[in-house]
Amino acid sequence: MKILKRLGPGFLFAGAAIGVSHLVQSTRAGADFGFGLLWALVLINAIKYPFFEFGPRYAAATGENLLTGYAKMGKGVLVAYFIITLGTMFTIQTAVTIVTAGIASSLFGTGSVVLWTAVITGICFFILILGRYKILDSLMKGIVLCLTLSTIFAVVLAVKPESNLSFTQILPTDALSVAFLIAFMGWMPAPLDISIWHSIWTVEKKKLDATITSKQSRFDFNVGYLSTTLLAIGFLALGALVMYNSGERFSENGGEFANQLISMYTYSLGEPTKIIIGIAALTTMFSTTLTTLDGSPRVMNASVEILTGTPSKRGYLFWLLILVTGTLSIFFFFVSEMGLLIKVATILSFLTAPFYAIINYSLLCGSHTPAEARPSIFMRYYSLVSIVVLIAFSFWFLTTI
Repeated sequence: MKILKRLGPGFLFAGAAIGVSHLVQSTRAGADFGFGLLWALVLINAIKYPFFEFGPRYAAATGENLLTGYAKMGKGVLVAYFIITLGTMFTIQTAVTIVTAGIASSLFGTGSVVLWTAVITGICFFILILGRYKILDSLMKGIVLCLTLSTIFAVVLAVKPESNLSFTQILPTDALSVAFLIAFMGWMPAPLDISIWHSIWTVEKKKLDATITSKQSRFDFNVGYLSTTLLAIGFLALGALVMYNSGERFSENGGEFANQLISMYTYSLGEPTKIIIGIAALTTMFSTTLTTLDGSPRVMNASVEILTGTPSKRGYLFWLLILVTGTLSIFFFFVSEMGLLIKVATILSFLTAPFYAIINYSLLCGSHTPAEARPSIFMRYYSLVSIVVLIAFSFWFLTTI
């Protein structure tokens, strides 16, 4: 129990990551390609690992978040980050909220997706205003553990004696499939800018418990990262075992997709589990909606404070209101286009990934990071290879469309 109490930012990372990338993209990958894109799932988790790990590593070693480190590298780096985040945060928030609303509408069988979007956004808003980090820290542990257990059981029971499993790996070649692959990898296990959120959560955790060491912080991150990777494989397996070659395809509509997702679980676990699985899926997406609604205002406010040199007591609330307003505005234009919205958000995340990878690597290997916290020689080469692969995939996508 003492170990579990010390865990926190890693579960917040998992809460933010285990959402659209898992429930939507991973299950769709399994449904459309079977186990054929398993290589992409494993590869992108391996490639992104060091750049996510650099967030809590830097925060634990310096007591500062990554944004402060970016400013030390030059204000131009922080300005570039601010512009990219401002251009993507509304689409990302809308994408996760519309999936959450679809699941809520399906689970309760009443209320439109529009109504549920307003309700869920309102609930998240008040949780963040009242509790901030402490409530997030407590909620995520239970949610991640609950979904992990239910997904493992569902996958095991979905394997039937007559299942004709094929693990032949597929490299998409047509433009549509390549676009899906890049979208799939864009949010797998999460957009790379969440490394900045993770560094902020790590600093917040240290305020609550100053005895947490860099080693414990790294262990916390690894637990969260491993959980997201295993769950992604589980969701892909569910899609492959239940939907692949069935003649069915996932709907682009949020409510219909939610029904199909919950039906996948009940196919494996039985009809009586529908409520339990629905609640697990809803809490998972709710956790993503909550953490993303918390993360973007935090980083935007912190960026402005660093750039202007002026602290703002109401800066977090200002950016929270901006994000809520922008999200609801976009939502009403794309209420029936969940698939398109997710595709745009995930592709943008993938194309900006090399930027975050390069600046995280430069910061951690530079003089602004204490020598004892800098990456090992192996991790440096690992990171450089990963950066090259991210750039190569982005170039491949841009030359294919």
